[in-house]
Amino acid sequence: MIRAIDSHTAGEPTRMVLEGGPDLGDGSVAERLQRLKQEHDWLRTTTILEPRGSDVLVGALLLPSYDPSCVSGVIFFNNFGYLNMCGHGMIGVAASLAHLGRIEPGVHRLETSVGIVTVELVTPQEVTVENVPSYRYRKDVAVEVEGFGEIKGDVAWGGNWFFLIDDAPVPLKLDRVDCLTDRARRVRDALWNSGITGEEGALIDHLEFFSPPEAADAHSRNFVLCPGNAYDRSPCGTGTSAKLACLAADERWPQDQAWIQEGILGSRFQGRYRIGDRPGEIVPSITGQAYVTGEIVLLQHPEDPFREGISCRTLRRF
Repeated sequence: MIRAIDSHTAGEPTRMVLEGGPDLGDGSVAERLQRLKQEHDWLRTTTILEPRGSDVLVGALLLPSYDPSCVSGVIFFNNFGYLNMCGHGMIGVAASLAHLGRIEPGVHRLETSVGIVTVELVTPQEVTVENVPSYRYRKDVAVEVEGFGEIKGDVAWGGNWFFLIDDAPVPLKLDRVDCLTDRARRVRDALWNSGITGEEGALIDHLEFFSPPEAADAHSRNFVLCPGNAYDRSPCGTGTSAKLACLAADERWPQDQAWIQEGILGSRFQGRYRIGDRPGEIVPSITGQAYVTGEIVLLQHPEDPFREGISCRTLRRF
């Protein structure tokens, strides 16, 4: 039996696992993530994959923090695997913890696999996440995409590795997501095949298109393809962090000024940044709203062939 809280942040769902997970032992969240990945991946597949989940769902496993200053540790995962950090997910976790009465309005710290993240619970639904330090790694990187020619973009870290393309190939509208998904997959595959990576050979697993916003008071609109080929319904917290890092690197946006980022649904995040401690780094803050949508219990029947979710591994049994 797995007990969880479901929420959505600007349209993007999060499933926060409270009980029913494996004992991951001691150590940092990064160390326990590796144990989860190598020895207990059934938790991810059971909670995220069909028939209990969907490709768009992001999971967040709560666990005790290694750092006593943190209210909790959290490991993020999706249909593809494990995420370093998740901005919308962290907003959803904070709103879910508030729903449970575990935190009150104010500033709190949570430990992730890539460092400690600070969240401010402004109201039970509104949360500001001070993300991990972010930076642009490479500017105007050219890649040859089969069928489309040369595409240029920036490689940046915002808690995950992104390839950011300023000129979207088609209008960023909900009825064009199939085309956008196909184009984004092609670009990402071309990056992999060309050996274009993040720092120290890190896999670039997020692809982000931009266009002018539809709302008069917004600054940009985006489409984000996540690992596993699901598009982000929200404006993407780590993607907005990567965008702010590129804007700061080009001196196109001042620190401490609000940047309004629209997502593909028209929902929005407000981003700000301050200069980080290391050259070229910023510390971004992302504000958004999350709403709890359910308190659920997931059951696994021992005779159910899909008790650990539907995947290529389970289908090989038939």
